[in-house]
Amino acid sequence: MKTIGILTSGGDSPGMNAAIRAVVRTSIYNNIRIMGIKQGYNGLINGNIEEMNLSSVADIIHRGGTILRTARCDEFTTEKGLQKALNVIRIFNIDGIIVLGGDGSFKGAEKLNKAGIPVIGIPCTIDNDMGYTDYTIGFFTAVETVVDAISKIRDTSSSHGRANIVEVMGRSCGNIALYSGLAGGAESIIVPEEHMDVDEVCKRLIQSKNRGKLHSIIVLAEGVGNAYEYAKEIEEKTGTETRVTILGHIQRGGIPTSFDRIIASKMGYRAVELLLKGDSGKALGIKENQVIDLGIDEALSSEGFFDKEMYDIAKILSI
Repeated sequence: MKTIGILTSGGDSPGMNAAIRAVVRTSIYNNIRIMGIKQGYNGLINGNIEEMNLSSVADIIHRGGTILRTARCDEFTTEKGLQKALNVIRIFNIDGIIVLGGDGSFKGAEKLNKAGIPVIGIPCTIDNDMGYTDYTIGFFTAVETVVDAISKIRDTSSSHGRANIVEVMGRSCGNIALYSGLAGGAESIIVPEEHMDVDEVCKRLIQSKNRGKLHSIIVLAEGVGNAYEYAKEIEEKTGTETRVTILGHIQRGGIPTSFDRIIASKMGYRAVELLLKGDSGKALGIKENQVIDLGIDEALSSEGFFDKEMYDIAKILSI
């Protein structure tokens, strides 16, 4: 192993730069040449690659986004695209690749591994929707962003006596909604994994209003349904003015939390160590606060985990 390539793919997440920094510095410490592949698999196909050094990753551990930039690449899903990528890998004498991203990025890594390229995957997605790992890099930063927004929304909702639906990201995974809803003191948390009837949401709102509460925060995962339709129905049934705040891509940005920086640094280091030992086709993760690794195929087939106990706790604490 003389040369390692690194790329970030799919949606960006806070902490990616911390992982890049760890990979680059661990590689250089071990006298390994490290090549930065720009714009994900698109850059791999087109040879958008340059050698990195210590200065390349100076002062980036605290920055959101990814200095390597990212992109989605439909061409890489084709056999022709894969062959282009393999040709570029040979031209640049890359012996192994570390891929940062979510499940889509890992599927690309699995293709490279099956084609004979040693690959290690590092889970980076704010959705925390990869079932084999307790947490993915960027998740807790996104949760902190949402909690901060809930606090600000609560102030203005109280001033006007309104209810507010806060729509958060996560696709079909409700983890951002669950964690931020519990931490933010939401009255109702609506997620894809657990059914919550609109009438139950309305009942909670009316009960809290009768106690003199001036606001009501409802956290809605984007995969459940249309936030504006929920708001219309709630307003019609309760008579309470109900506004919608869709946080959108603000959840992907911002300064990564210390936890995201730490697990990114630990996994970046471990990824290089595995390649140097001759391991390949592995996905890294966090279990019981320890870095683990397992086959990428096994990681991709793992079912997502939703903490039902935490959901029940949130319902009890929001009465």
